[in-house]
Amino acid sequence: MSEITTKETDERRNSAIIVDVREDVETAAGMIPGAVHIPLGQLGDRTGELDAGRPVITVCASGGRSARAAADLLVAGFRADTMAGGMTAWTAEGRPVHKP
Repeated sequence: MSEITTKETDERRNSAIIVDVREDVETAAGMIPGAVHIPLGQLGDRTGELDAGRPVITVCASGGRSARAAADLLVAGFRADTMAGGMTAWTAEGRPVHKP
């Protein structure tokens, strides 16, 4: 697992699966367009929803939960990275946001 920048995440949006591991109340404020929402507490039970053949980028509010999620996905056999700074950095940089 590596920590990647918001710019790298933006560049990989079409080739990777972005998994937002925040809670429902947090994602209501906005998510990265195309991201899949799986709260961290549900990730272990829902990995079957992810394509193991594609790299995964995990995202949370600031980077702590997403680092834990990426580590868990690595153990489960996925190629996973975490986005540094989370949605706090993403939105501060003016990157696109979709409200579910």
